[in-house]
Amino acid sequence: MSESTQVLNPYARFLTGVPPREVIAETAGKLKFLLDRLGPRVEEAPAPGKWSPRQIVCHLADCEIVFAVRLRQALAKDNHVIDPFDQEKWAVHYDGCDAATALNVFSAVRGWNARLIRDMTPDHLNRKLTHPERGEMYVATVVETMAGHDLNHLVQLEAIAGV
Repeated sequence: MSESTQVLNPYARFLTGVPPREVIAETAGKLKFLLDRLGPRVEEAPAPGKWSPRQIVCHLADCEIVFAVRLRQALAKDNHVIDPFDQEKWAVHYDGCDAATALNVFSAVRGWNARLIRDMTPDHLNRKLTHPERGEMYVATVVETMAGHDLNHLVQLEAIAGV
């Protein structure tokens, strides 16, 4: 993996040969399995200052909404510029959210995004957009980032669940 790939997609290191579309299609089911396995431990943070599994799923729901907008804007607008967000500022609102609702949001929006991604042509995947902090990239990079981001958080949840 090149240094430039790592800059454009900080989650690229989690993509170890599994096609991004496959990861994207399977994540919601894996999250449900892990949340079921965790049961009441969903509230337990693995260490001080770390997110609990519930907070991780809330974060994934937020990110899925963001990815939905980024993908659609990149396909609809030439040279779209991504609007970054501060995940820690968004996370201050997670205390009022339960894991089941967050999973439902994630699953619904992910299904919608997975359908869009499944139907993307090479021309769609090669559309350029810009991330203010990471530079010029392609829609394919956003798709790869989604999958790597999923894998990053699935690894965390699996460790907490003991699987």
